This record gives sequence, C-alpha cells and structure tokens, in this order.
Amino acid sequence: MATATRTVAVLEPGYADYGVERGILGPLDVRVVPVAVERDALEAVRELSPVALMVRERPVTAEVIAACPQLRVIVRYGIGVDNIDLDAARAVRAYVANVPDYGAEHEVSDQAVALYLAVTRRVVARDRSVRAGAWAIGQRETMPGRRTGVLGLIGFGRIARMFGRKMRALGFSRVLAFDPLLGPEVLERESVEAASLEQVCRASDVVSLHTPLKPDTHHILDARLIGMLQPGAIVINVSRGGLIDEAALAAALTDGRLFGAGLDVFEHEPPATDGPIFGAPNTVLSDHTAWYSEDSVSVLQTKAAAEVERVLTGQVPLNWVNRWQ
Repeated sequence: MATATRTVAVLEPGYADYGVERGILGPLDVRVVPVAVERDALEAVRELSPVALMVRERPVTAEVIAACPQLRVIVRYGIGVDNIDLDAARAVRAYVANVPDYGAEHEVSDQAVALYLAVTRRVVARDRSVRAGAWAIGQRETMPGRRTGVLGLIGFGRIARMFGRKMRALGFSRVLAFDPLLGPEVLERESVEAASLEQVCRASDVVSLHTPLKPDTHHILDARLIGMLQPGAIVINVSRGGLIDEAALAAALTDGRLFGAGLDVFEHEPPATDGPIFGAPNTVLSDHTAWYSEDSVSVLQTKAAAEVERVLTGQVPLNWVNRWQ
C-alpha cells in the first residue's frame, strides 16, 4: 500500500482515537498524525510539513505557522480560536476554521447549571462534611433562594440562550444580557432584556460569562465590575478563563462580598493549585470539561475533519474565521 503524500498534524491529541478523521481524509491521500502533547510542536511540524493542523487548546503561534510551508488550513476542535495566531495564518493564506455548531450548547449549558446548583446548594462542601461525620449542618451555612432571581449573561450566543432557558425553569424571573451584537428580534424571542455590563453586574443575582476571549474581552469582568456585583452574587464561567480577573474574584469571595463561584475554565490551564481562587470559599471548580460528552466528541471530530476536507478539495471552510476576502 502506498504511503500517503500529505500530512494532517493533530496537535495536543486528546481523543480515544482518530478513526473518524482518517475515514474522512484517508481517501484524499492524507495521513493523520497525532503529535503528543509532550513533544515540541515546532519540532514536530518541521518534521511533518503538514498541509493542515488540527488543534484543541495548544497555541498555534506565528513561529509554528511559519514552520509549515505547505500549510493550507488550521482547524480548531471547538469554538474559541484565541489560541491561534489569526494574523499569521492570514499572512500566508492559511484558512482558520472552527466548529461552532457541534451540539455542545446542551453539554455546556448543563455544566453551567450544574455549577450554579453545586454552588448555591453547597453540594460539594456538604458532601465533604457528611463524609467527615457532620450532620444537621442546616442553617449554619446560608443558602439563598432564587425563586424571583435575576440572571445576568455576558454574551448571548447559543450556549447562553440555552442556559437562560434552563435557569428560567429553576425560577429566575428576569434575564439580562450584554452582547453588542444582540438584535431586538432575538431579545423578544428569548424574553431577555438588553443591558450594559454595569447594569448586568449591579442587577443580577447570578452572572454567567458566555463570550469569546479576544483582546477587548480579556478581563471583561475586572475588579471594577466585580466591585459592582450584588452582595451574595454568584459568578459562573464555562467560556474562557481569561474573561475574569481571577485575583479580584478570589478577593471578593474571600472577603465574603460574593456568595460563590463555579468555574470550568481558568486563565492559565492547567491552573496552579496554589493560586488565590483555589483558596476562595464556596468555589466549585472543574477541568474545562463543560463541552464534553461522547456524542459531542463524535460530532466535533466529524465536523472538524470535514473542514479540512473542504480545503483540500478546493473549497473554503464552512466556518472560516480569518477572512481575507
């Protein structure tokens, strides 16, 4: 059997196997090569000279892109592309595509609800206490009721909309959303009120982040806005860690100004366990896993490979994010 003449390099492989990608790309005389996370990406791409890169969280820098003279496309397994140098890819006319519609709005919104419930009902702390022999903890630790609560959303895409619907079912009477791209028809359809960042922070019992990480959204929830949050508010983040000033959030939690926080993402991943957020009270943490289910992975791999297939067959990606024309 002849050896494939073109290579797709999968940086930071994290799936059980790559049969899906090989099934789609193999007929195009392409081999799919996972590059172990322990291996230097620059060294690997220099050796492989790939026509395509597929990546999860690993940075795809200008240096990595420059080391791929045959590169035609970079596909992000997922939505955010903040780990890819879009300008460097554009300069060499390499497409960058993402997969914004792999169905994970269900998984991610479920995770956001789970984090909210775990924080507000103190599920993790109670579990630890009961295992340690405590009982009748009851009213020694407050638990807020939210039957007429206000939910504030920073960003209002697919995931935020799904999350808002689920939180309404839990009794939230109002949903406020900050999103500069929000149209009046969406607001009306979702029964959501448009608000400024300041209004979201001042009025909401729960503030949840659902916006991409870009230069203008880095630390969008900064110390100033954290200071505007209602006493006893809860912060949820299942989007990108860099959206929040973690040190300011940890300080507000430690001071008792906020009730708690549920975080699936961190500014630096994996996070340093001696960071301030790890010592903050009533904080529930998970490992950037909100997107995951067996179903979502299968769809994600299929759609990501299909974007590579489009480019290698002379088409433009369906979800082309670094446009030059």
